[in-house]
Amino acid sequence: MITESTLLDNSDGQLPGTSPTGGPIQSAITYEKIPTHIYADAKDASRAVAQEIADLIRQKQSEGKPCILGLATGSSPKTVYAELIRMHREERLSFHNVISFNLDEYYPMEPDSLQSYWRFMREQLFDHVDIPVGNYHVPDGTLRTDKVAEFAKQYETEIEAAGGLDFQLLGIGGNGHIGFNEPGSLINSHTRLMMLDNSTRAAASVDFGGLPKTPRKAITMGVSSILGARRVVLLAWGERKAPVIRGAVEGLVTELNPASYLQTHPNALFVIDEAAASELTRMKTPWLVDSVVWDNKMKKKAVTYLSLTLGKPVLKLTDRDYNDNGMSDLLAQYGQAYDINIDVFNQLQHTITGWPGGKPNADDTNRPERALPAHKRCLIFSPHPDDDIISMGGTFQRLRDQGHEVHVGYQTSGNIAVADDEALRFADYVVDFNTKFGIKSPEATRIFQDAAASLREKKDSEMDTAEVRYVKGLIRMGEAKSTCRFVGIPVENAHFMNMPFYETGTVAKKPLSEEDIKITMALIEEVKPHQIYAAGDLADPHGTHKVCLDAILESVRRLKHKNFMKDCWVWLYRGAWAEWDIHEIEMAVPMSPDQVMKKRLGIFKHQSQKDGVVYQGTDSREFWQRAEERNSATAGLYNRLGLAEYEAMEAFVRWRF
Repeated sequence: MITESTLLDNSDGQLPGTSPTGGPIQSAITYEKIPTHIYADAKDASRAVAQEIADLIRQKQSEGKPCILGLATGSSPKTVYAELIRMHREERLSFHNVISFNLDEYYPMEPDSLQSYWRFMREQLFDHVDIPVGNYHVPDGTLRTDKVAEFAKQYETEIEAAGGLDFQLLGIGGNGHIGFNEPGSLINSHTRLMMLDNSTRAAASVDFGGLPKTPRKAITMGVSSILGARRVVLLAWGERKAPVIRGAVEGLVTELNPASYLQTHPNALFVIDEAAASELTRMKTPWLVDSVVWDNKMKKKAVTYLSLTLGKPVLKLTDRDYNDNGMSDLLAQYGQAYDINIDVFNQLQHTITGWPGGKPNADDTNRPERALPAHKRCLIFSPHPDDDIISMGGTFQRLRDQGHEVHVGYQTSGNIAVADDEALRFADYVVDFNTKFGIKSPEATRIFQDAAASLREKKDSEMDTAEVRYVKGLIRMGEAKSTCRFVGIPVENAHFMNMPFYETGTVAKKPLSEEDIKITMALIEEVKPHQIYAAGDLADPHGTHKVCLDAILESVRRLKHKNFMKDCWVWLYRGAWAEWDIHEIEMAVPMSPDQVMKKRLGIFKHQSQKDGVVYQGTDSREFWQRAEERNSATAGLYNRLGLAEYEAMEAFVRWRF
């Protein structure tokens, strides 16, 4: 169960999973080879790291010495830099004695390019604090290839001449790279030109508008250079980083996971959120690390884990299975395995329903949704114009077929995910159509002509113009309307919110604003829903889904005193990237083979996202394939636990406010 206190600050200001001072979760540690602090929230983790950096800067100032920082780029350190800027503005933290060396830079790369780390650091930190211009250093991506080796030696010399790194901030790649030290990098490697791993390029393609435009090389500080820092702190947020974090923290030191080299450092620390920590032993199977409180949530987690690990249905687990796998305390508290098995099996069975809006005229005691009102108003929030059909298309269709009034709030335009050639084709079509049939609309013609001209002349380093973003947004809006018609809801029930935080024209978005929240509140008040469905992807604290969810939760919090909200339940779904853990699921909606196929056809309505998606990432599957395999895997887990076999399932967790 996810509650308001799980996702928002508690009334006493303490976050769940943290100490009363907002510190990291503490637990007996027996498996971890690197000190690791786990925070419930990436923002609090970032504040703690920023505070350590600020304390170091002030200490060095008091000693009359420079503070030598090694800095990282990417999404992970953004909140750290934002907090340092706040401290500079509000707490008079000065950077006049700071000398910084960045880890890496793409090659080749112009410093004013949108993707340049020179530009990133200026926009995220340097331009907002009082660090002297000559005191920050970023590898030069404009050098001739034959000059890179000489530059790399000079870079190392400058670090040494400054006194060596006092503090090195790191992120971590999905393959374990630190800096751009890809798997295979040696522990004694120094600053050099590095060929990027394909998985790294795929992840970076989000910033470059596709894999073909993504650089193949980068200049990076080496592993030895990083390990030479007197203090190293690595940041990681999100469940996608969980497997590589476990390997780095609990596994062997190996060149296949360069972050594992930090096990050899005498003063390294991993600072991660709960999602990134989810594969660590103390999080995944905490009963193997320390004593736990065997409440119902922990019991369900342990029993489902035991069942899946042993490959035995829940009802076949024995006392010996429990005892042999560190769960004897559970038996001592609840009795024999037989009773525990039946209890957990029934809980799992009660999550399954073919009536996501509640089954009319039925006993709903053990159903996930209420029977009344029989006909509900349902509001599905979709962060992008296709998340509704990708993530809960079967449930979307089921709600409509069972007579509920369904609305969709498309929270953002999704315009940056349309390829340039797709937008150019669309713009040319409109201009040609208007010309052929003599349609005179000077303003509309100008918009599409300007968009077409801009797309023909656009360089990879340039952001989309307002006209291009408008055209791309129209494409995605049309696709969303097509999906609504396919499912069978009136087009007027599709609400295009165009939340302002998204409209930057780049992957990097603005922070959630009051205007975003007011737009969300207005739609909720207009629909007055009995059910709200929202994307519960909490993995990436800088992602669009997370910002959209924050807007919904804050809106619900502000509106919860309204009479209509007393009848409103909030259900969270996951996207095509991941699913809720089996013990978390509170409503599982099964799908037949025909329903799976219908969902696929609904996803096909989003033609701009079907082939050659701009932001494919490391997963080469199309979205319909991801969704089907995820839904099939969820059904497979239920079957392996000993429940009925279904073709596919969509899963939801209820958020209680």
